[in-house]
Amino acid sequence: MTDGAAESSNDFAASRDAFQRLWTPHRAVYVGQGQGAHDDDCPFCAAPGKGDEEALIVARGEHAYVLLNLFPYNPGHLLVCPYRHVSTYDRATAEEVAEIGSLTQTGMRVLTDVSRAQGFNIGMNQGNVGGAGIAEHLHQHVVPRYSGDSNFFPIIAETKAVTRLLGDVRAAVADAWPGESSLGAERRPSTGAPNP
Repeated sequence: MTDGAAESSNDFAASRDAFQRLWTPHRAVYVGQGQGAHDDDCPFCAAPGKGDEEALIVARGEHAYVLLNLFPYNPGHLLVCPYRHVSTYDRATAEEVAEIGSLTQTGMRVLTDVSRAQGFNIGMNQGNVGGAGIAEHLHQHVVPRYSGDSNFFPIIAETKAVTRLLGDVRAAVADAWPGESSLGAERRPSTGAPNP
């Protein structure tokens, strides 16, 4: 291809739209876990049946639980999930909504105490087109934010600097959670698994 042909090809590609794209194929495995998932193969349904350390669970409530995101945006990135396999917020029960809200508030307080978070991004991506990685099971993100936590690394070097190991973060958050971080069987939903 001549230099002129290469330039016109680049001009054509650039004229289609002005967006630059950052391809993240490493997330496909995580995203694919939720595609067409049902209770049997849903990671958020499976997590409560595992031990807290293995599942990265930091707290268990009656209707919902809190775990660390396996692919955190920042250390301490929490997910608040109902135990019940429900896809969207409008299908959650009043009890699930209340506990998701309460666990979210507690998570913010704990992360502020444990890691001195200076702000938060809180939200739910609903459905595949809404950006949900696991669209079939409702989950709320609680992302702690810090001054200067964004830099050029993710864009230029395709690298995210995460300063703490997941196991260390899980232990610190679970230890700081008020009350029992892993509630007894009397308040845990029946999963058939022994209390870790």
